[in-house]
Amino acid sequence: MSSIRLTLKEVLEQRGITRYELSQRTGIKYPIVDKYYKNKVIRYDSALLLKMCIALDCEIGDLIEVVKDPS
Repeated sequence: MSSIRLTLKEVLEQRGITRYELSQRTGIKYPIVDKYYKNKVIRYDSALLLKMCIALDCEIGDLIEVVKDPS
């Protein structure tokens, strides 16, 4: 079974931006940013993802990837 994985951690590391800084740029509370960073989100909020994309100047595909089942 395939799954969705958030790649926020990798994007932030590439850009040298902290979770705290992203929280400040977007107005999203730090614990929420942290959940996205740690890939512990069950339901994705499109408004939050849009804010992150705008703040990071990236596309949605840069933050989310589909992980295919190896079988």
